[in-house]
Amino acid sequence: MSVVPDGEDAEGPAADRRPIAARDSGFARRLTAVLLKTAITPNQISLASVAFAALGAVALFWAVRWPVLYLAVLAAVQLRLLCNLLDGMVAVEGGRGSPVGALYNEFPDRVADTLLIVALGYAAGAGWLGWAGALAAALTAYVRVFGGSLGQAQDFRGPMAKQHRMALMSLACVLALGEAFLMTEHFVLYTTAWIILAGSLLTCFARTRAIVSRIRGETKP
Repeated sequence: MSVVPDGEDAEGPAADRRPIAARDSGFARRLTAVLLKTAITPNQISLASVAFAALGAVALFWAVRWPVLYLAVLAAVQLRLLCNLLDGMVAVEGGRGSPVGALYNEFPDRVADTLLIVALGYAAGAGWLGWAGALAAALTAYVRVFGGSLGQAQDFRGPMAKQHRMALMSLACVLALGEAFLMTEHFVLYTTAWIILAGSLLTCFARTRAIVSRIRGETKP
């Protein structure tokens, strides 16, 4: 359901950039060209993704009462992902990377994820589930970056990497909007929060297992 795939890799070697087909799209390249005619920096685009996530989180919290806000959440998630795509393109393809770009590449993503997933938990009536899902999502990034710190190529595999989480939330917004006209329960949101938690933990396991496999392969005589 995600219209714009994510790109949480604004800077760094090509091996550490998530492969995103949208980078080669005419839309993305034209928009990047427009941004390069301005003074906007990749770091500012990364911060904008947090602002969109915050707006989406607020809308999601209140969407339980006013279901039309699910459409606002959907738009906010897609704009967040668009920022994630463009910050990397402006930084790498546009040559505007900065010495602190790696920090702006990672930290805003963790904040944006937390805002949206925690809001999902509260909207589903289970705040603890949102916090647990946000922690598990952050751990997926930790495992990825830890693998990179060992000299390995960063592993962006799923089944619940960032683009998968945001695609699932986008789909949940559409389904929750329909659910709101049929019942007062929030089964869609509750199920989505559980899938994000379980899928993120499985992603941590898969990435960790891959790191261990590479280490063992490197140490074989």
